Amino acid sequence: MHKGQRAVVWFNEVTKEDVASVGGKGANLGEMTNAHIPVPPGFIVTANTYFDFLEKSKITDKLRHLLKPLDTGNSKQLQQIAAEVKQVIMNAPMPPETAREIKDAYVKIGGGLVAVRSSATAEDLPEASFAGQQSTFLNITGEEEVVAAVHECWASLFEPRAIFYRHQQGFDHFKVGIAVPVQKMVQSEASGVMFTLEPVTSDESRIVIEAVLGLGEMIVSGDVTPDTYIISKDGLKITSKKIAPQEWKLVRNDAAKGKEANIKVLLTPEEQARQKISDTDIITLAKLGEQLEEHYQFPQDIEWAKEGQEIFIVQTRPVTTIKAGEEAAAAAAAAPEITAPILISGAPASPGMASGPVRIVSDASQIDRIRSGDILVAAMTTPDFVPAMKRAAAIVTDRGGRTAHAAIVSRELGIPCVVGTGQATSILTEGQIISVDGSTGKIYEGRVAIKEEATDTYKEKIKTKTRVYVNLAQPELAERVATRNVDGVGLLRAEFMVAQIGEHPRYMISQKRGKEFVERLYKGINTFAKAFDPRPVVYRTTDFKTNEYRELTGGQEYEEMEENPMIGYRGASRYITDLGTFELEIEAIKRVREHYQNLWVMIPFVRTVDELAQTKKILEDHGLKRSPDFKLWMMVEVPSNIFLIEKFLEVGIDGISIGSNDLTQLILGIDRDSEKLAKTFDERNEAVLIALERVIKVSKSMGVTSSICGQAPSVYPELTEKLVKWGITSVSVSPDMIGITREIIAKAEKKLDSSD
Repeated sequence: MHKGQRAVVWFNEVTKEDVASVGGKGANLGEMTNAHIPVPPGFIVTANTYFDFLEKSKITDKLRHLLKPLDTGNSKQLQQIAAEVKQVIMNAPMPPETAREIKDAYVKIGGGLVAVRSSATAEDLPEASFAGQQSTFLNITGEEEVVAAVHECWASLFEPRAIFYRHQQGFDHFKVGIAVPVQKMVQSEASGVMFTLEPVTSDESRIVIEAVLGLGEMIVSGDVTPDTYIISKDGLKITSKKIAPQEWKLVRNDAAKGKEANIKVLLTPEEQARQKISDTDIITLAKLGEQLEEHYQFPQDIEWAKEGQEIFIVQTRPVTTIKAGEEAAAAAAAAPEITAPILISGAPASPGMASGPVRIVSDASQIDRIRSGDILVAAMTTPDFVPAMKRAAAIVTDRGGRTAHAAIVSRELGIPCVVGTGQATSILTEGQIISVDGSTGKIYEGRVAIKEEATDTYKEKIKTKTRVYVNLAQPELAERVATRNVDGVGLLRAEFMVAQIGEHPRYMISQKRGKEFVERLYKGINTFAKAFDPRPVVYRTTDFKTNEYRELTGGQEYEEMEENPMIGYRGASRYITDLGTFELEIEAIKRVREHYQNLWVMIPFVRTVDELAQTKKILEDHGLKRSPDFKLWMMVEVPSNIFLIEKFLEVGIDGISIGSNDLTQLILGIDRDSEKLAKTFDERNEAVLIALERVIKVSKSMGVTSSICGQAPSVYPELTEKLVKWGITSVSVSPDMIGITREIIAKAEKKLDSSD
């Protein structure tokens, strides 16, 4: 370890502010311990320890070489390369001093059975969901076994599902660390999950508890269908109990040792029919849920376990799929009456309606069979199914409840899901056309015709004075996200579409294929404009950096090597010096606007007033002049934009959008990807707040709209309140944060209105 760093820290030494070093799980375990929540004791092997292992073993270059040719869309190749990477990690010995610290900590907590869990530094965050991608090992006993389990957790950072997710989210594989909490094992007589709101409708007046007998791994995996208890927060009264028969439970096998020491035990008919926990336990859990929600000031997704007479909380995380209650009610009210035959029913797990052909998948190795628009039907899903789930139109499972993996991921993806049908895989047939209603839990025969107003319900959903826009990049998501309660696209990134073209535009020009580039870019942009019409789509012109352009075919011929591409040749400076490439982009924009007048333009990374003026003139010379239906925006992400905001606005633009990530990075002088400086990188820093307040207030005074595109308003409700107070006109967030952000803004506006 580097001097001053510790391989192991204890739960009571960390809080929710320590995600960079102990990951989401570790930070929450520490936070709850310090808040006196009943958490089984334990310690955390830090992310720094993992990075130290990579450095000392000198395997990083080998891992990069293995990952370089990977096409994450090729499921078989993904699984093969992931296996090779994991084997390299397992073959590299753990530093002896690290192993010794882990063993000493294990002895200090009294030895015995422990749970060894992975806690990635990009996990359990509102902007980085799909937790559970890495491994968990239960009932581990013995010093050597604990060290081995920690080593396997490190390797699990490169599970196929984890590699796929990081690629999709744009995370660098080697900047995401992994910490490993080691916790005294609770021998669960019953266990489960609790949401401090109703997870499908986001009704905040209810608490939902799901329970199974035995260890709780079955509930998230969907191996069994749990009991469901609904509690009203008004007086903490149990309003509904649905008892699900459970044929077997997972328990510790005292005769075995190591990671495979859990076995299935069949239950008697009497045990199968029994309520999993008492009404007293239900209320005790609900009180803990309220306590956690109050502590975190946000709805929580909680894992719990009961041993003897004690109830323990083993994990909590923010709910990342909130939709406003009025939104859900409006959707339900708009649902048309359906007369088609019902084939099968289950528990509604993610709202919406979708039709398509059935694809029955019995194992994760078959997920490459799923094509866009298929209905994925499985006994249950695991994190390995996620690549296919992203392509599916809807998901149906035999087993599981509303907090099973299939349900949680479907809500995050915004696709319909029905779980716990019992026999979908045997009743439905391969290729059969069905319609899945995730709001009612019913599966219908054939394609159910749905009136347009039933699916395009954004107009009927609740509104806020401050507009909520969405950040998008992938054309295949446009239609789905357009049905959400969103006011338009506040940031349409060009880079994904250009990367899909795969060739450097100047290289294509040299081959006299410029028209091909225009055609392909036009099709991508047009998809968004069509889906969201008449709501605005703010297209950010290309902001590739030199290192990114070099990755395209032909790129090395046209891009120089730069020491620091982040502050190199990018943004507006490119348009002025490489007019030929910019003209291709302009042509694609103009072609879209021939059909859809809702497409606007935003210029990124503008360093000087003159750069903005020159770029604006180029657009005007090519027929893109400001008008009532064509707005020109500028990104505010360079400190010079703050100091000279009046002069930038005087050039003549309609709106600004604050790129909070780059702006914070440049104001504080911090690489936003730096692991060591992660704690200091904070949009709530006083210097950043002064900048935000100045640019918003000046824009308002000069009649220019202001927006912010980033996760900060979703992560920090107190910052959102400030932005609204200063007069920001819109906020643009990722699709999974639309509901949360709308709710945060609504609360902020209500609070400000009441204080006037």
